[in-house]
Amino acid sequence: MAPIKEQSPSGRQFGARFTFPLLLGSTLNPINSSMIATGLVGIAADFHTGPGQAATLVSVLYLCSAVMQPTMGKLSTLFGPRRIFLIGIGVLFIGGAIGALAPAFGFLLFSRALIGVGTSAAYPTAMALVRRRADEQRIGVPSRVLGNFSIASQITTVFGLPIGGVLAGAFGWRALFLVNLPLAIIVFVFAFRGIARDPRPSNESGNIVTAIDLPGIALFAAGIVALLLFLSNLTSPNWWLLAVAAILLAVFVVWDAKIERPLIDVRMLGRNAPLQRTYLRQTIIGLGIYSALYGASQWMEQGAGLSPFSVGLILLPLSAVSIVLARINSNKGWIRYPLIGGAVALILTGALILLIDHTSNILVISLIAMTILFGVSNGFSGFANQAALYLQAPAEEIAVAAGLYRTFGYIGAIFSASLIGIVFGTTITDAGFHRLGWVILGIGAASTLLTVFDQHIPVLAQPDKPTAKTPVPSP
Repeated sequence: MAPIKEQSPSGRQFGARFTFPLLLGSTLNPINSSMIATGLVGIAADFHTGPGQAATLVSVLYLCSAVMQPTMGKLSTLFGPRRIFLIGIGVLFIGGAIGALAPAFGFLLFSRALIGVGTSAAYPTAMALVRRRADEQRIGVPSRVLGNFSIASQITTVFGLPIGGVLAGAFGWRALFLVNLPLAIIVFVFAFRGIARDPRPSNESGNIVTAIDLPGIALFAAGIVALLLFLSNLTSPNWWLLAVAAILLAVFVVWDAKIERPLIDVRMLGRNAPLQRTYLRQTIIGLGIYSALYGASQWMEQGAGLSPFSVGLILLPLSAVSIVLARINSNKGWIRYPLIGGAVALILTGALILLIDHTSNILVISLIAMTILFGVSNGFSGFANQAALYLQAPAEEIAVAAGLYRTFGYIGAIFSASLIGIVFGTTITDAGFHRLGWVILGIGAASTLLTVFDQHIPVLAQPDKPTAKTPVPSP
């Protein structure tokens, strides 16, 4: 057996030439998710639509992304992650061009769907490319690189709205689509030049339609869309959607369990309890952070009477704390204790919310402390969950596993919007804010218990050990 290399993952194997297009490409989905919010009013005015119809531009990207992230991961295992990465960037370019030139609202919906599909290729293929290079060089878990992905996602999520506001304010809402063209060109050129070509696709899979698992993709897509539509409106729940989602996803599991090349290896996932719990943690933490962030933001403006500018300043520490902790965490390769710390931070966030109302003498200081706790939870959880996924997913399934990881994140994000509506009701009040506090406290407690009692979460990423042949752990 060849000796394990001791060189750091931050060395030449993972230099800027290789990582820059992967990081930038992976940010294009979250940044497109948030930027569009600043252009909805202008779009509605130009195309004479209501706010509800304009808001479908947000949901269509979420729905397409939730479905296509694991699908793009599947395609990358068949045709090569570099090829699918580049194809995805090409689809993004076309989507951006259609949106920028759209003569009718329907073209905007089609554009956003293409943007969702195209950007969904970036993260799962990037994880596959990183894993392939790490395994080839036998350098184990590239903690610093995974930390960079976590930091990049946090930066673009926070700054997507301000960037969108500048673009829409200076050039109009079409700039929110047009900006994807130069970004796509930059990513494509750097990826084409900086990432080694994939091996020629194997012909062992036989019929390509069978290998792609089109029935599995259709069942998964229909089931996930039905589930997300149900979760998006829990104030007036359509229970039939939940029943449809349950039936479709059950049929999907039965179908993919019996075929040779499934979209998602449900048999592996069924045996891999630690990976199941990582997906569950991703959903729970996402639900807690998004509920706290967006619920608190609405209360600060409508319940406490703060200006949007003041709210923005109060939320600034969230990004700073998240980035600093994610960098420290990835440098050290910590997994288990940051996950516990992030969950405990959610408990403390909920407890602090219970102590705050609009008449508090130290309102701003309390809100800044709450924001810092948001940042602790976000900064600790982002890298650690990603590193756990990297260790727990088999090498040949990393692209699909990474895409599914993002899907569970979308489930938490969409669920949070309905949860906020339930706890506040029709009016933003202190009582509703305190109900939100109890919910966040409960989510933090559930996440803490899930993490503390999971003995399969490693303490460290152990970057000096190879992971190419990592076996599927037993429950």
